[in-house]
Amino acid sequence: MNAIAHAAPQYDLQGLIGAIAQAHAEDSLSPNMLTPAQWETLAPYLQPCVLAASQVLFSQGTNDRTLYLIESGSLSVHYEDEKARLRLALVAAGSVVGEGAFFSMRPRSATVQAAAPCKLWGLSALRFTELSNRQPAIALGVAMGAGAVLAKRLGNRRRRVAAT
Repeated sequence: MNAIAHAAPQYDLQGLIGAIAQAHAEDSLSPNMLTPAQWETLAPYLQPCVLAASQVLFSQGTNDRTLYLIESGSLSVHYEDEKARLRLALVAAGSVVGEGAFFSMRPRSATVQAAAPCKLWGLSALRFTELSNRQPAIALGVAMGAGAVLAKRLGNRRRRVAAT
């Protein structure tokens, strides 16, 4: 009996890489975050995610540490504070969301939903740990890239709310 070999799914990150290269927002990822070969190695660790307009990616208070890289579309970030005020930010393609919980291991600080149809790439905490063990240089590049976005957002009073 012949066994059928199933190849691992191949994920094409060219759209994401292009979005990062073309992004002009202050809180965009650096186009030099990873080399093309490193992106190719990272691809199997990422999970593709497609959202319709108005679909919620994650809600404030949930305990998920997935980091999302935005290939296309835009995401609305909002939360209610103790005085019931709604604060908003838009995060565009070429950036990330979820970096706050990714680093802090705390619940989500805001709700994120698609402002337009979106394509994202999710990196769960478990897959990041695997990446760290198998490809530490790539894991460091991802962490430094997401950390740079977080630092930019926290340093900009208007964008601070986008740190999710």
